[in-house]
Amino acid sequence: MLYSWVQIHLKQDDTLAQFDRHFTLEEAREWVPVLRAKFSRIKALYLELETLHHDFERVKKVIAMNGHAPKSVAFEERAMELKEMVKEITEAGIEIKDIERGLVDFPHWRDGEEVFLCWELADTGLDFWHYIEDGYMGRTPV
Repeated sequence: MLYSWVQIHLKQDDTLAQFDRHFTLEEAREWVPVLRAKFSRIKALYLELETLHHDFERVKKVIAMNGHAPKSVAFEERAMELKEMVKEITEAGIEIKDIERGLVDFPHWRDGEEVFLCWELADTGLDFWHYIEDGYMGRTPV
């Protein structure tokens, strides 16, 4: 069992890969419309949570002072929705680098080397890659 895991996770030069899941360019590009929708919703949730947070804190103070039942301000529901969306993305093997910008990296094999395919919400498509250690500043056209 361990032998098969090691075989799957070895790079061509027999060193261990950093990531369990790797995307082909086509697979990563299939995620772009999904991620565009998710990050658009995430941005909206951030705005809602910012507004609701003030109400949530005020309600908590009132409850602490008088012991009345909590008034629903929808903060917790929005926070859980945000958490679930982030979980779906990361569990797919996609690395979220900046949630506000919608910046993600897809682990990818390029000429036998582990690199990232890079996409952000402002991009029209998935058109860049970079070496893992170079980060966003090392983005190069695919």
